[in-house]
Amino acid sequence: MTDGIRPVRVRQLPAKTPLSSVICHAYWPMPSRKLALVTGANRGIGFEIVRQLSKHDFRVVLAARNRNAGERAVSKLNRNVSFQTLDVSDEASIQRAAKEFGDKHDHLDVLVNNAAIYPDEGANILTITREQLVATFQTNTFGALQLVQAFLPYLRKAGTARVINVSSGYGELDGLSGDVPSYCLSKLALNGVTIMLDQKLRSEGIAVNSMCPGWVRTDMGGPGASRSVEEGSDTAVWLATDAPPEFSGKFFRDRKEIHW
Repeated sequence: MTDGIRPVRVRQLPAKTPLSSVICHAYWPMPSRKLALVTGANRGIGFEIVRQLSKHDFRVVLAARNRNAGERAVSKLNRNVSFQTLDVSDEASIQRAAKEFGDKHDHLDVLVNNAAIYPDEGANILTITREQLVATFQTNTFGALQLVQAFLPYLRKAGTARVINVSSGYGELDGLSGDVPSYCLSKLALNGVTIMLDQKLRSEGIAVNSMCPGWVRTDMGGPGASRSVEEGSDTAVWLATDAPPEFSGKFFRDRKEIHW
């Protein structure tokens, strides 16, 4: 691997110049660049988070379950972005992605758990099936937790890593709706995952947060939503780049702490 080393054109040196001097002129270490992985990132908020992080000079792994869609998304971005196939609802896919990641990288600075589904149309808390509840939790909650578990060895090697769970106002205790049952409950549980991960990882220098993007104009939010993807992604990017690590264990919207 040549990460961190940049070859350059060498000016002609005297014939008896020591070889060590030639090597010194030919190579020098590049500044370390942070590395992020964002799930569900082939479109919408996830794609925008990737785009903004890549402009902050992060190397970013854009993860999505559909390879064709993911590679098309990567082609629209700069060379700081690469693709990883990942279905967060599938345990085997998560384990495979972690191994493939480890074959290429030795650490992970930022993990953004963005992948989610919103399948509650036509259902309410009185009619939702167990099958639908399980399917929603597999993606929105269990997948996020297992990703942290699978990528924890790489997060630990980063020094000051960050985990960002993209939650929702529907996950707030005051925001629960009986007309959006599986999504609300899965995001409420995701916030609980954030709290517990912070309890276990804060002492290791790994910050863990939930954030709410608001109602965003995406395929999930619909065209009538009040916020752009840039606005919806801003807090996640702030948590990844500038937020003090002491903010770990908190829930944010618009860079401000909100109630669970």
